[in-house]
Amino acid sequence: MPAALSKILPFAWPVSFLSLSKLGSPIRTKSFSIRFFSAIVKSKHFCEALVYRSHGHYEDVIKLETFTLPPLGEEDIRIKMLAAPVNPADINMLEGTYAILPELPAIGGNEGVGKVLDVGSKVNNFTPGDWVIPVDSEFGTWRTEAVCHAASILKISKDIPLLSAATIGVNPCTAYRMLHDFEHLKPGDTVIQNGANSAVGQAVIQIAAAMGVKTINVVRDRPNLKELVEKLNCLGAHCIVTESMLLKRELVSIVKDLPKPRLALNCVGGQSAGYLLDYLQYGSTMVTYGGMAKKPVPVPAKAMIFKNIKIHGFWMSQWKRDNKHDISKQEAMLSELCELVKKGRLSAPACTEIPFYDYKIALDATMKPYQCSKQVLCML
Repeated sequence: MPAALSKILPFAWPVSFLSLSKLGSPIRTKSFSIRFFSAIVKSKHFCEALVYRSHGHYEDVIKLETFTLPPLGEEDIRIKMLAAPVNPADINMLEGTYAILPELPAIGGNEGVGKVLDVGSKVNNFTPGDWVIPVDSEFGTWRTEAVCHAASILKISKDIPLLSAATIGVNPCTAYRMLHDFEHLKPGDTVIQNGANSAVGQAVIQIAAAMGVKTINVVRDRPNLKELVEKLNCLGAHCIVTESMLLKRELVSIVKDLPKPRLALNCVGGQSAGYLLDYLQYGSTMVTYGGMAKKPVPVPAKAMIFKNIKIHGFWMSQWKRDNKHDISKQEAMLSELCELVKKGRLSAPACTEIPFYDYKIALDATMKPYQCSKQVLCML
């Protein structure tokens, strides 16, 4: 495999030698050319993918390209992608501003669900028809088909809605880990979070409710506030307040009958994060997993000295990499989340299904402010 395709392998090879040269990977020997051509002819399986060869604005760098798939190796799996969301992190990768960046050229998309079409001779833990999701980011889910090593995917229940399966690998997992890994929460405890209307925030509300944990949910002031409050209440939110109410200290009287929160979840930063610290009980924890305001998190000395508040960061991609030696942890988490979905206790965020070939619509919509619906590319 030519080096410039290292981040596309084992997912796709170019259809023609011309496309190889465009990728900057000349074929060095005649014998290699013959073997490579023979492999292409025998494969006969093609995929279309959203590829970027440089970083920049998504309108300028993402292109729909056609590739031929490599032959199925004995430890490989061929899958058909069914649905893949467009997350802000995906856009950041295209722009070159995310913490991890695949080698170029690369295929966009880090999350999604596919269906197994064929398996290699040494694969015994997957069968055709299984639903699967990527183990880690950088998989390149914005494509119609893929050939990948069996170790790079996880089986997921087919007894949940397609949109739940497509969106379960990042946001619900992030919510689950933050609720389980930083404080030992018991029924009756309280969690406070900002960005409560985000996909992670909605998952936090539902998973916490299933644990018997109450949530205080902070959202930005907006024209459709009443509609949003009704939606979050239906998910199981105990209390919903706006950032302006935090500023005016109105929350004190609203939550006076609740135990002080043991855990704060921050995805906004700036003043919004600082206000969360004011409501935490002694010895509690604040976890930052995002910075939508693009402002630093203010941590007053008194919070750390007199209240012994612990400050942590969390990144789901790093958790997966830290635990890649024990994939059973990820499997157990996904199994528990799928059970919540089956019981009706964890629903997918509001989604807008976009046909794969209308990807530009999905990318544009993802970048709009006050976006309340996750854009999902559908390959069916």
